Amino acid sequence: MRPCRGAPTVNQMPEYLLELYVARGDARVAADGGQSARVAAEELTRRGTPVHYCRSIFVPSEETCFVLFEAESADAVRDAARLVALPCERVSAAFTQS
Repeated sequence: MRPCRGAPTVNQMPEYLLELYVARGDARVAADGGQSARVAAEELTRRGTPVHYCRSIFVPSEETCFVLFEAESADAVRDAARLVALPCERVSAAFTQS
């Protein structure tokens, strides 16, 4: 799987950040959410909606897990969350640099 924003490509997709509430002591829940997000992205891509899981970041002090995707739209990211029952708090456009 290629890393997000690795080598430049002609058809690079926009990035989106999905936010999940995760209790401070639930690092395992955050890790499981990241794995579920990866599975959902792969399944949607297989079905014809390109979604690429990039990474997840758990911030215990904020009780938040951020999941970074590349996708054609925020709706595609929401579809990925629904596919694996991730409780999506918000999806926002994101811009990252390497």
